[in-house]
Amino acid sequence: MATPLFPTPVPLPPDARFDIGPAQYPAVHLDTTVTIPLSDGAVLCADLNRPAYRRAEPASGAFPVIVNFTPYNRMGNRSSARFARAGRRLGRRVPGSDRQRFRGRDLVHTLAGGALDVFATNRTTIERGYATLVVDVRGTGSSTGSWDFFGPREHQDYAEVLAWVREQPWCDGHLAVTGVSYGAIAALIAAGQRPDGLDAVFAIVAGEDPVRELGLTGGVPSPFIAAWMAAVNAAKLLPSPRGMIRNRVLGPYLRDRLRNPGPSWLRRAYDIAMVDGHEDAHLNDQWAQRLPNFEQIAAPTWIHGAWHDVYNRSNFRMYDRLSLPDGAKQVLVDDGYHISIGSGFGEAGNPPALDELQCAWFDKWLKGIDNGINGYGPITVRRQGGGGWVTRSTFPDPAAEVRRLYLSPEPTGSARHAGTDAALSDTPPTDSTHLPLPSGRNSMASNNSAVMSTGVTTLLGRRFGSDDRQAEATAVTFTTEPFDTDLVLSGPMNLRLRVEAGGTEAFWSVTVTDVEPDGASATLTRGALLSSLRALDEKNSTYVGDDLLFAVHTLRADSILPVEPGVPFDLDIEINPTEAVLRAGHRLRVAVAAGSFPRHWLPPRVKRKIDGQAVVLDPDHPSHLTFLAVPAADSPADS
Repeated sequence: MATPLFPTPVPLPPDARFDIGPAQYPAVHLDTTVTIPLSDGAVLCADLNRPAYRRAEPASGAFPVIVNFTPYNRMGNRSSARFARAGRRLGRRVPGSDRQRFRGRDLVHTLAGGALDVFATNRTTIERGYATLVVDVRGTGSSTGSWDFFGPREHQDYAEVLAWVREQPWCDGHLAVTGVSYGAIAALIAAGQRPDGLDAVFAIVAGEDPVRELGLTGGVPSPFIAAWMAAVNAAKLLPSPRGMIRNRVLGPYLRDRLRNPGPSWLRRAYDIAMVDGHEDAHLNDQWAQRLPNFEQIAAPTWIHGAWHDVYNRSNFRMYDRLSLPDGAKQVLVDDGYHISIGSGFGEAGNPPALDELQCAWFDKWLKGIDNGINGYGPITVRRQGGGGWVTRSTFPDPAAEVRRLYLSPEPTGSARHAGTDAALSDTPPTDSTHLPLPSGRNSMASNNSAVMSTGVTTLLGRRFGSDDRQAEATAVTFTTEPFDTDLVLSGPMNLRLRVEAGGTEAFWSVTVTDVEPDGASATLTRGALLSSLRALDEKNSTYVGDDLLFAVHTLRADSILPVEPGVPFDLDIEINPTEAVLRAGHRLRVAVAAGSFPRHWLPPRVKRKIDGQAVVLDPDHPSHLTFLAVPAADSPADS
C-alpha cells in the first residue's frame, strides 16, 4: 500500500519540542551581489546566505532554498541578522511577565524567542543545510522598476523568481517561502500560484485582505498606511551599491528612481482619504486582484498570528480557506502584537523558539524528516487573561455555545470614568432610551495605540496596552455584573446596534474588554464600521442557526446605504475573533465610541457629514452582543 502524502499525525501538546539535529555548518556565507533578471527587463537584487565551513567560502553542493520577499530593503534584514544573537542575549536579560496580560517587558523579551532570526535570515536553518534568499521586491531596496504593492506584476515576479532559483546550482529543487507581515502576504500570494518545487510556507503575521483589515478598516482609512508608505519609499533610496555596480544595475536603478522620485502611492493614499467619491476609497476589483488565492495553495502552510496584531481578523479565516488536511496546515495565535512574535517561546510551558519551530516545519516538508510536527495543533492559541496555551482541531471551541447579552441603560457603577455607564444584561430593556456618544478628542493612551504602534507603546505602561479606561472617557460603555465562575470566550462576535445619526453619516468604533476587580479594562478585541457601508455580505458572514455571529460587509461603492438624519436604523458590527478567560469576579464590557484614533482616521470628506450620533435602546429593536462562550471547567487549557 502506498504511503499517504499527508499521513495521520500523532497529537502533540503546545509545548512539544522537535528534534532539529545539531548544526552541520559552523559559518554562513553571505553574497550581497545576486541579481535576478525578469521577463520585462527589470532586475531584482537579493542576498544569498549559504551554509559554510568558513565565511569566505560557501559549502559545495545544492541545498533547499528558503525565499523571503521584502519591500523594506534587504539591508535591514542583513543588519538584523548581525544583531540576532546579541538580541537574544538582551531579551533574556529582561524576563517576560506572567502573561496574565501582555506587558512592555514581554515586548523586549521577544528578542529571546527567535523573532529576529525569522525576520532576518534564520541562521538556525542555514547551519542545518538550507540556503536563504532575501529579495528586494520590484521598485524597493536596490531592485529596479516601480513599486506597486502586491500588484499583478509583482505576483508574476514571485513566480519568476522561484523558477529562477530552481535553476541555480546551489538549489536542490526544493523551495520554501517565508516572511513577516508584507513578506508573509507575499509568501502566500506566491504559494497560491502553485509554483513548481514549492514545498512549504511559513507566514508570520499575515493578513487575508490587507486593505479591508488595515487600509480601510470599517470603511475609513488608517493613518498608519501613510507612514508605512513613506517608510517604504524612503528605504528604496538606500541602495546596496556593491552588487549593483558589479552587476551593472546601478544605471537602471538610478533611471527608475529618477522617473519616480516621490512616493506615488503616498499621493494616491492622500487622494483616497481626501477626495470624495474616489474609486479606491472602497473595496473593489482593483484591490481584490492583489490578494492571495488561498484555495489554490498546495504546499503545507504555517500561519502565525497574534490577538492584537494589525491583521488579527483573519488568522482563522486564512486557515479555513486552505484546502489542506490538518497537520499540513497549522495556525498559532499568541497574545501579543505585530512585532512581539515568539515572546516567551522556547521556555517551559511554551512552544519551541520561533527559529527552531520554523526549522522543524521545513525539515518535515522540504527534507522529509519525520519529526512529528504535523501532529502539532493544528489550532494552537494562547488564551487571553492568563488562560495558557490550548491545542484543538477546530476554532472556535467546539464546546462553546451562542450567548446573547442586551444593551441596557441602567448604570452599573463600574465605569464612572466613561462618557456613559450602562449595562450588558441577559434581558432587553423595557423602555426606549437614547444614549448620545460623547464628543471630544480620543485618548492616545489606549490599546488602539498599542495595535497601531505594533506593540511599541506597551513600553509606556498599562494605559497603552491593557487598561483602556482613559480611552473610555469618550465612549458609552455597557458592562455586565461580575461573573460567578470562570468563562471562556472563543470565536468572533457580532454587535447589533440600533442607532441614530444627526447627519448623513456616522462612524462606530467598538472595543470589547475584560474588566478586572480593580477596575482595569483590558482590551480583548475590537471592531468598527462606517454607517453607510453597513450592507452585509451574506455569503461570507457567519451564522449559527439564526444568530449572526460575524458580520462581513461588502465595503463597496455600489452597496452604499443612505443614512437619513434623525431616523433610527440597525447595523451589525463585526468584532474580530479572540479566545480569552474571564475569571470569576471579572466583568465583560463593550465600549462604543465615535472614533478610535490612531486606529482609524475620519477624513474631512467623512467628518463634514457627521453631526452627532446615538445608540438607541429600543425594546422592539434590541441592541445586543452575540458571541460564543463555554464555562472554563468544560474547556480546560492544555498547559
